Amino acid sequence: MGEGISSFLPFILMFVVVYFFMIAPQMKRQKKEKKFAAELKRGDKVITKSGMHGKVVELNDSDASCVIETLAGKIKFDKSAISMEMSQKLNPPKK
Repeated sequence: MGEGISSFLPFILMFVVVYFFMIAPQMKRQKKEKKFAAELKRGDKVITKSGMHGKVVELNDSDASCVIETLAGKIKFDKSAISMEMSQKLNPPKK
């Protein structure tokens, strides 16, 4: 019986390492991105993942979209298309 458990120990240890170095940080990042998208408000300066700069002028919770005003005009984007990292650099956190 003891040999059976000891033969699975390397696989269990490998799974634990993968979880703490890959899965847990990804889940934490997803939570932060969801929180960022939920906290978007009118007037926030944002950058999309494709690199487009603009300011949020309208939010639509029914289809999770927002309208961004750029120099070219107003464009409708999905909230998930907004880059959290790049947008946070434009809007420093308020103390």
